[in-house]
Amino acid sequence: MIALREQNIPKKNIYVDKRSGKDFDRPQYKRLVQRLKKDDLLYIKSIDRLGRNYGEILDQWRILTKGKGVDIVVLDMPLLDTRRGKDLMGTFLSDIVLQVLSFVSENERTNIRQRQAEGIAAAKARGVRFGRPPRPLPENFHSVYLQWKGKNITGVAAAKECGMALSTFRYRAAIYESGCDS
Repeated sequence: MIALREQNIPKKNIYVDKRSGKDFDRPQYKRLVQRLKKDDLLYIKSIDRLGRNYGEILDQWRILTKGKGVDIVVLDMPLLDTRRGKDLMGTFLSDIVLQVLSFVSENERTNIRQRQAEGIAAAKARGVRFGRPPRPLPENFHSVYLQWKGKNITGVAAAKECGMALSTFRYRAAIYESGCDS
């Protein structure tokens, strides 16, 4: 945001997505593309803010520059400024830089996912449990469970009496039956 404000871009013309840049199915990006028209100037902080998929970055770049006739400036890579070097050599250099940076961006995304998977596997091997710890069973669970098991009450009634959803009651009852729950 700071880099874009330094370019004196009005706040109403700044589009920020909270979603990952793994693809271009992002609401604010779609709004931006709809509003862009020929000879508009699009500022991007860095190429990985545009996207993280090599092929899709190249496709979107072509859609914006060739299809819509928009100029793009990548602030942290001055070589990626389509306003300059509109001749064959400038376009060639811009395309090479774009391809290299797009590759690096996608490769980094792949590495992040791999490191994340390795970290999760290592944590699980150490016995780390993910997610919220289960709530303790209500005091009346054993008696309600026995009534339900004896078909004296329905699952819906049992779940309601225990203060939980039916699916939760069934899930906890299955664990209770196996003797793993407290």
